[in-house]
Amino acid sequence: MSTQTGLGGRLLDEIRAKRAKVGIVGLGYVGLPLALTFCEKGFDVVGFDVDTTKIELLRAGRTYIVHLGSERVGRALGTGRFAASSEFERLAECDAILVAVPTPLTRQREPDMRFVVGTTEQIAKHLRSGQLIVLESTTYPGTTDELVRGILEKTGLDAGKDFFLAYSPEREDPGNRRFDTTTIPKVVGGIDPTSSELALALYELAVDKVVGVSSARTAEATKLTENVFRAVNIALVNELKVIYDRMGIDIWEVLDAAETKPFGFMRFNPGPGLGGHCIPLDPVYLTWKAREYGVATRFIELAGEVNVGMPRYVVDKLQMALNERSKPLNNARVLLLGLAYKKDVDDPRESPSFELIELLHERGAHVDYHDPHISEMPSMRTWPHLARRPSVGLSAAAVASYDAVLLATDHTAVDYPMVLEHAKLIIDTRGIYRARRPNVVKA
Repeated sequence: MSTQTGLGGRLLDEIRAKRAKVGIVGLGYVGLPLALTFCEKGFDVVGFDVDTTKIELLRAGRTYIVHLGSERVGRALGTGRFAASSEFERLAECDAILVAVPTPLTRQREPDMRFVVGTTEQIAKHLRSGQLIVLESTTYPGTTDELVRGILEKTGLDAGKDFFLAYSPEREDPGNRRFDTTTIPKVVGGIDPTSSELALALYELAVDKVVGVSSARTAEATKLTENVFRAVNIALVNELKVIYDRMGIDIWEVLDAAETKPFGFMRFNPGPGLGGHCIPLDPVYLTWKAREYGVATRFIELAGEVNVGMPRYVVDKLQMALNERSKPLNNARVLLLGLAYKKDVDDPRESPSFELIELLHERGAHVDYHDPHISEMPSMRTWPHLARRPSVGLSAAAVASYDAVLLATDHTAVDYPMVLEHAKLIIDTRGIYRARRPNVVKA
């Protein structure tokens, strides 16, 4: 039973009655499903984004994220409870503002906080007493109660007294049909007990399970720990892949056998490098912050070195395989299968496929790509010069016309038996072809 009074008590009553208006800044792979979920749970929602193309699509009842489906957007619009806007003065209407903007890296591989800072400054312009602000963007411990709080308190309002501040890390997994925004447990930590209680109360009305922690810093560290765990274990199997390849042992057969152990083993699969917005970036946020405390992160950084080196390892394997067939990589025609960072999604963020394409270009190869979910290369912050290239069709004749097919993403929709039959050479980074074949090289 809450004992909240004053501004906190009034906001808690509004949240519990679902009269609180929710604003969500950033309508990408995290923000859009979050906005739709709150709307479906009975809240009035305003989604904000600086990309006016996204806003126009949403207002027309269409989506730019394939796995969400336009029908879901249309239903939300039909309720009258969902609005999409690039007019940030409307933040003043919102009782709770959830921030889901990118947290990339700079060219020097340090945290790039400009999107968080810019969004927080926009919120500060329209901040009023009684609002709850929750950061969801993955970041280093201390961002919420140091950086965000500092910007918001420049307004003269005090966090925990005049407005409330918390952190709740996003846990979206695009394309995962077992778990979605509603069914993935939500970790929540505020900068003070009132902020925690308000954020918990809000998310409990939209998510099946909410896990409260003692502070925003703990919540921030939880997200980083989850992804550092994955990054380190992926690095381990990537290194084992290289070792076992030299020994003539198939890493995929090893993993299949090891996975039969019912305890003490958790499977991770190797690949051509790390992709997605979180796993390639989050360890860097932690190592950067750790330096402030004089702590070395040797284990995490070593894992990063292994994972970053995978695209070059794959291209080296391709070059050697072509050499064995008396074909140089220079002027070779290569078809890259899969632009998305993982199977069956249209999400290319931080995909190793871009690095593979760039490395192949550096060595003189001509590269096309096929991805059933990405018809045209989007403009990426790191690879803007690759934008607008179209996905080529996949047919027996097309496959046969290339000197090599580089299998980078294991989309279900690809006809792998056809590719196997007609490709001169396949570089398989995903373990699609388990039996030994004369035209398949595993990388």
